[in-house]
Amino acid sequence: MGEVIGVEALLPRLTGKRVVFTNGCFDLLHVGHLRTLQWARQQGEVLVVGLNSDASVRGLKGPLRPLVNQDDRAEMLAGFACVDFVVLFEEADPLRLLAQIRPAVHVKGGDYRPDQLPEAELVRSWGGEVLVTPLIEGRSTTSMQQKISRSDLQ
Repeated sequence: MGEVIGVEALLPRLTGKRVVFTNGCFDLLHVGHLRTLQWARQQGEVLVVGLNSDASVRGLKGPLRPLVNQDDRAEMLAGFACVDFVVLFEEADPLRLLAQIRPAVHVKGGDYRPDQLPEAELVRSWGGEVLVTPLIEGRSTTSMQQKISRSDLQ
């Protein structure tokens, strides 16, 4: 089981390890999130998940999000066996956190392309890799939210 931790306490615990980093809102957890996290964990020795704070999610997704508060989202993520550490961040993007952690691998979900990621250049600047997981079709928090709002549960 993982641990929710601040970046200052995290850094000494990463020394000498092949660190994998991924980030996101992880609002309503679904199988796409789980598979992405499991795939990411296979790329190294330690998986650190950067979690957008509630304020950050509102800025990215609108005033009705997140649906689940940051403390609950962090605890849920830390409960996955594949997640070692969860770190909250306030910004819209993970650039500051990435610069502090300097992971060997930065992983994003299959709905992205490495050339679309503003953080790709930063990660590559210290020799890190940017990897994109295989896409898991039809799995997203937005599609779940739309389905719930249509009361079209099946």
